Amino acid sequence: MQYIDVQNQKVPALGFGTWQLKGQDCVKGVQKALDTGYRHIDTAQAYENELDVGKGIAEHGIHRDEIFLTTKIWMDNFDPDKFMKSLDESLNKLQTDYVNMLLLHWPDSDHDMNETLDLLVKAKEQGKAKMIGVSNYTIDLLGKAKEHTGNQLATNQVEFHPFLDQRPLLRWLDDHDMFLTGYSPLSRGDVMDDETMKQIAEKYGKNPGQISLRWALQHEEKVAVIPKSGNPDHIESNFDVFDFELTQEEMIDITNLAHPDGRKVDPDFAPNWDTPRKAA
Repeated sequence: MQYIDVQNQKVPALGFGTWQLKGQDCVKGVQKALDTGYRHIDTAQAYENELDVGKGIAEHGIHRDEIFLTTKIWMDNFDPDKFMKSLDESLNKLQTDYVNMLLLHWPDSDHDMNETLDLLVKAKEQGKAKMIGVSNYTIDLLGKAKEHTGNQLATNQVEFHPFLDQRPLLRWLDDHDMFLTGYSPLSRGDVMDDETMKQIAEKYGKNPGQISLRWALQHEEKVAVIPKSGNPDHIESNFDVFDFELTQEEMIDITNLAHPDGRKVDPDFAPNWDTPRKAA
């Protein structure tokens, strides 16, 4: 496993995402991930599977201290009278007293950002979160949020894969002692059909998905990725990315796959994204 050192804590750089996994599929997926070697598990209130994630961890029997667990507060719970109550409900479902990382799932113009950030900081002060961060924030919003919280934010979880140019955001995070957590690192499977990815994969005896994960983890900046899969074979293969290294030329070739239409996740309530730029 590769680790990210941040705020005197170690974050496993490869995590297991649980979006769209529910019920026994989620329970079994979490347990398969833990058996495989994953120690970073990502969930969220909006995934409606915190109960399943908690059950998977509890029934596996792994010690809580061995797991880096993340959840996210949904926008409906940003109201001051709902925030802490919803967090307590999440902790109860997850069968734990704390999460290692607590995120605001999306920026929300219907709530005062500073007020919501204050609640996030309060959760950390109360010991309900070891670290705090945000998700789907732009550089502009990050700057305001980081200033307001006194540099307590540790990560920004965003879409991150070869087809989306996130270099401006990645550099900003690196300059401000934060790390990027990347979701959809396989671009919802699109990397599997790309000729460049397939050619590089053939060289290493890997599949294009493994090449995409290796590319993300091999950045000079601090990057964690949380691929999601309910398929036991894919859970294993996604973890099998630590026995080879891409060349610098290959890293550049993969980065150059970025294009303006590469974003996969863009709901109506999304912020005005930092302008995607096609790689030079």
